[in-house]
Amino acid sequence: MIIRNEEERDYPVVEELTRKAFWNLHGPGCDEHYLVHRMRSHPDFIPELDFVIEREGRVVGNIMYTRGKLRNDRAEEREVLTFGPLSVEPEFQRLGLGKRLIGHSVERATELGYDFIVIFGNPGNYVGSGFMSSIRFRIYVGDRVYPTAMLARRIGENRLGGEEWEFIESDVYGIDQKEAEIYDRGFEQWERKKISSQEEFFILSHSRIIHDGE
Repeated sequence: MIIRNEEERDYPVVEELTRKAFWNLHGPGCDEHYLVHRMRSHPDFIPELDFVIEREGRVVGNIMYTRGKLRNDRAEEREVLTFGPLSVEPEFQRLGLGKRLIGHSVERATELGYDFIVIFGNPGNYVGSGFMSSIRFRIYVGDRVYPTAMLARRIGENRLGGEEWEFIESDVYGIDQKEAEIYDRGFEQWERKKISSQEEFFILSHSRIIHDGE
């Protein structure tokens, strides 16, 4: 296994494996491969934290990071990280490759001086990598909402001081669906269908944790 930074020659392979990893997972089809394409030229993208993992010379996984913000009620801001997509070829999933990509990238992010990572994802996939509910850090979105799928991990020495912080993710994640569909036409066309994982995603993405004030 080799983990290294993504290079330009990897771009088509990474977009293809990302498409395979997410196709029909959250909804019919997917747009994560378009997000990967779009992310590389965005000012919030961090090339130093863009990694691929190779197995026997074949790129089979990828993780990409962008900058986000935390803002408190005094309009003070803290820069934080978020990653996604985290993609592993379907045939190599459940082998710990995603966890290795997280571990490697977290080490590098810590060296670069970052203190927090905030992500959206299935808690079952990330608590084993040190992530906890964002409510543990009093990190919310919108009108004091704590989504079930919003997770956070402290990786540096600094803390948040016990006050509430609003998470503001990069606008790179605001995908135009029509643009994504047009971009997808450049790939082999696969069947778009409904599968059970889409309902799980709907439940997680539309549920929240109630803050009890403690």
